[in-house]
Amino acid sequence: MASSSGLDSTSLFLFGLTTGVAVTAGARYIESLVMGRQPTGWQPAAGPVSSASDVQPHLPQRHISTRSGATEDDDYDAADGIPRPLQRLRKKFIVPAEKLNQIVRHMVAEMKKGLLDDNQTLKMIPSHVIRRPNGNEVGSFLALDLGGSNFRVCEVTLEGNGITRMRQKKYAVRQELQTGGATELFNFFADCVAAFVAEGGETAHTGAKKLGFTFSFPIHQTSINHGTLVQWTKGFTASGVVGKDVVDLLQEAFHRKQVNIEVTALVNDTTGTLISHAYQSPNTFIGVILGTGTNAAYVEQINNISKLKNPGAFESPEMIINTEWGAFDQENVVLPITEYDAAVDRASPNPRQQTFEKLISGMYLGEVVRLALVDLLDSGEIFGGKGSDILKTRYKFETAYMSRIERDHTLDLSDTKAVLEELMKIPKTSHSDRVIVKGICELVGRRAARLSAAGIAAIVTKINRLDGCTVAVDGSLYELYPHFANRMRDALAEILGLSADNIILEQARDGSGQGAALIA
Repeated sequence: MASSSGLDSTSLFLFGLTTGVAVTAGARYIESLVMGRQPTGWQPAAGPVSSASDVQPHLPQRHISTRSGATEDDDYDAADGIPRPLQRLRKKFIVPAEKLNQIVRHMVAEMKKGLLDDNQTLKMIPSHVIRRPNGNEVGSFLALDLGGSNFRVCEVTLEGNGITRMRQKKYAVRQELQTGGATELFNFFADCVAAFVAEGGETAHTGAKKLGFTFSFPIHQTSINHGTLVQWTKGFTASGVVGKDVVDLLQEAFHRKQVNIEVTALVNDTTGTLISHAYQSPNTFIGVILGTGTNAAYVEQINNISKLKNPGAFESPEMIINTEWGAFDQENVVLPITEYDAAVDRASPNPRQQTFEKLISGMYLGEVVRLALVDLLDSGEIFGGKGSDILKTRYKFETAYMSRIERDHTLDLSDTKAVLEELMKIPKTSHSDRVIVKGICELVGRRAARLSAAGIAAIVTKINRLDGCTVAVDGSLYELYPHFANRMRDALAEILGLSADNIILEQARDGSGQGAALIA
């Protein structure tokens, strides 16, 4: 047997490759042998890369045809192996560090405007929540958490030392309730709360209980337990609610149903997430929701909130601000809007509103991918020009499908094939079709994560917390979408440099309901 000193460089390389020590180097080495050079337009990120799939969209193995100089698939550029459709889409969806920094600067400026007066794109709504918990609070409280097409009723027991117990139940808000009238919608809420309390062995008709109401839509909040709806988002259009005090509407529904519950706090979901996480981690200054919709809240100094009436009346120097950042850049000054984003906006219930949300939230990402696929289908570049009625139906390509496709690491992309042929009813897909679809999902998902990180970087910069800050993040997109959190961290490193190490992103599961109970 040859000694280690006698191993040549090829043997060392193979040893490292087979033991997993040099997998990344091996992949790059093999690519350099096959391709002869780096892909055109490839640029290294300034920050760390979380996975190989984050460098560029999924690349297939290229097969050389028997014809001299020809490839087996004409859809691939002979120079770099990236399908031509993906090359075009990369130019539309990739957001470089320079653009991220432009977005940060513009958002900071818009935040400052929103603190001056209400007639701004970013509403920067004072929450009237002036204290963060210290972890020693105790008691039992109810919370109703309306965040979108689902809502929860929770009973939260605070035991001190940052320890909580929670009983909860989720309910679906039917489409007819989302688009119906105020009375029907709030009666439904009251019925569900009464049933939840009864399931716990009590009755909602005797013994007054306090409830915190998490209402995850833009509101103009006038006190800790009063606020009017500014506009519906997330597909809701129920009449008789915009311009009305949502606490009064809920309290009236409790009275109609003879439910003895007092609504003592009105809380945005991001405020609730921040408060809930601060109960466990006192260095939490920012709360973010990345799910069906998106928003952020943070701790601001009261003397910076110029539009606040009677600032001296508050007993604390700080207050939580609900940014309503989903509306950021509705003027289309700095965000990278593609023709697909514009189409999503035009067909939405709120065109020219919630621009930032439509680029990064789970409600819209799948639709952006679908529109890109339809575009390529119409030009004959995928699926042999044969699609399906489902593919041509709005919102039928779900963001959950993107997540499933991004997790597909099989050689033939079999799970991607299942999504396209079994769920989307595409008659037949080739391997190159599936490569393109996966690449589009990666582009749209990565862009959402990077833009989300830019929003967080803007808030951190605004409150001058580059030396240390915990960001509580709740929502299915952040929790379940593959690579989302790592892509956000990579983007933060590109924007903030070494200071990004001081910004801690932490998962805050079910924080909005618990936070509402804490405030109640």
